[in-house]
Amino acid sequence: MAKLRSASAYRRIKRAFTRTSKVRSKSYIKGAPGKRIIRYDMGNLRKKFPFEISLISKRKQQIRDNAIEAARMASVRYLNLKVGMEHYHLKIKAVPHHILRENPLATGAGADRFQTGMSKSFGKAIGHAAQVNKGKKIITVSLDEKNIQHAKEACRKAKSKLGLPCSIEVKEKATGKIIK
Repeated sequence: MAKLRSASAYRRIKRAFTRTSKVRSKSYIKGAPGKRIIRYDMGNLRKKFPFEISLISKRKQQIRDNAIEAARMASVRYLNLKVGMEHYHLKIKAVPHHILRENPLATGAGADRFQTGMSKSFGKAIGHAAQVNKGKKIITVSLDEKNIQHAKEACRKAKSKLGLPCSIEVKEKATGKIIK
């Protein structure tokens, strides 16, 4: 199997024909690979928490699904260790709908005889990415006031996995006031 390309190859947002449908004949892309994100909601889903910590994008960029999954795993592992599973609710807001494609070029002896180059290339589906605009929430963590510092650290750990500049915002849900 081919090696995973660098994330810098997929940073720019491109609008392409990425339609997938339940009806196979109506899909532009046939046979897209599965999304790697396991769960979008973690922790205590029933309790209403008073504070919300958000990881917000500072730039318009694409984030691959494996980077989002790595950020989710890092933040959930830290929160489970420090806070406990019943004392937070983490939600992934960036959903990878965009399908990434590549047109691998052949190399080696005789490659020029059977290759058409990039003319009318559509590419093979290799993965999914979430297209994130500036100011979009990527991850939100809801919890009590005593655990805010642990949630900030969990968001910082998730930010290091994403590969784009992000800010962390703390908000009180009842008043909507942003706390620094």
